[in-house]
Amino acid sequence: MFASLPEHFRSYGVASDVRTLLLFQKAIQKGLIRTLGDIYTVLKSILVKDVSDLGPYTAAYYKYFLNIAIDHGESLHDAILRSETFRQWKTDNLDRFGDDKDLDALVDRFLEEVHTTTYDIKEVLDGKALWNKDNPELEDETLDIDAGDAERKALEQLADYSDLSLDELMERMQKVWEQQRGKHSGGSHWIGTGGISPYGHGGAAKDGIRVGGTGGGKMARRILSDRKFFPVDTDAILNDNNVDAALAALKGVQQETSEETLDIPQTIDKGIKRGGLFIPEMEFGTSKKLQVLLLIDNGGYSMDPYVKIVRTLFRKMQTRFAHDLETFYFHNTIYDKVYSDSQRRKSISIDSLLSKNPDYRVFIIGDASMASYELSRTSIASYKALTTHFKHCSWLNPEPMKYWHYTFTIQVIKELVPMYPLSPKGIEEAVRQMNRII
Repeated sequence: MFASLPEHFRSYGVASDVRTLLLFQKAIQKGLIRTLGDIYTVLKSILVKDVSDLGPYTAAYYKYFLNIAIDHGESLHDAILRSETFRQWKTDNLDRFGDDKDLDALVDRFLEEVHTTTYDIKEVLDGKALWNKDNPELEDETLDIDAGDAERKALEQLADYSDLSLDELMERMQKVWEQQRGKHSGGSHWIGTGGISPYGHGGAAKDGIRVGGTGGGKMARRILSDRKFFPVDTDAILNDNNVDAALAALKGVQQETSEETLDIPQTIDKGIKRGGLFIPEMEFGTSKKLQVLLLIDNGGYSMDPYVKIVRTLFRKMQTRFAHDLETFYFHNTIYDKVYSDSQRRKSISIDSLLSKNPDYRVFIIGDASMASYELSRTSIASYKALTTHFKHCSWLNPEPMKYWHYTFTIQVIKELVPMYPLSPKGIEEAVRQMNRII
């Protein structure tokens, strides 16, 4: 799970080797790590031998665990402000803080949550006892939640649900969802943010189920991104409000942890290099590596509102799940080349794309509205070649489906490439179509 950790910290000038990994995994097994703050504290005790190591260690930690890169000479505060992680954290916590809170205060709050350790939590509650007392049939009548109170409880209490099976939690969550009518923050019952509920995100629930969001202390037993748990319109064209639902459609349910097995070839190979010191090299089983080609029409004003949110969606997918993502651009239609830069200066031939593994998932994003002459023999040949070589290929169109039949070029292209609306529901249908032909 953390196989690249020693090499990453060494790249920042922090001495680290396989013993770091072994000690870190042992700390996890001993239950010393329950929150993201615990990770920072435990690793610091292992790696920081001198006060001069603290700066590089902190920079390496933020990059590895939070995907926040601190540039040379840049303050942590500024690095956080420009990071995608902080932006997503703000989005996930709008119902707790609102959208008008001072940015400096939000950064302080973010840091407080990131560095909250087990020692800051004054009380660890028995999750099973809470669960037994809870009424799954409770009606959702009060949507006016005291967000400030939820903030304080999230830092002071943690509920441990490790004595409950995943099936029990999933079954109960389904019952709660059937009663839920809106968003909730804090508390121990609803699917929401903050608090100690076993389902939601941004709270303190060990071995619960994370629903949406960016996670917190890495305590979730399972990440669930079923779109029905998102209170959004999944038929709406992709936007900031439903991007997580679209991400769920792309990937569905994903285990947060994986099975550990002994990697015999690696153990032998590295043992020989160490001169006969054989240290078990552990491998964590993961799902099949995903390879994605993203082809975006960024050539006209009609596509401008969608390019940024599409990039955000697939960048989030790349951050959350292990896969290769390559992005290319075109203007209106694909002729015999695409471009590797958004300014469309560095061209890549279609033949180069066709040399890639045919298992790539290919998403073409565009409104497919163009002059008739742009559907030339060359462009039609390119579309046919792409769909012939890549069996998993879909076109996602931001133009509302009810208008498709008015546009001649849309009618032609959707006969060449399977076409779906650029909405969470449309993306889900596209992924289902891709999976049917595996």
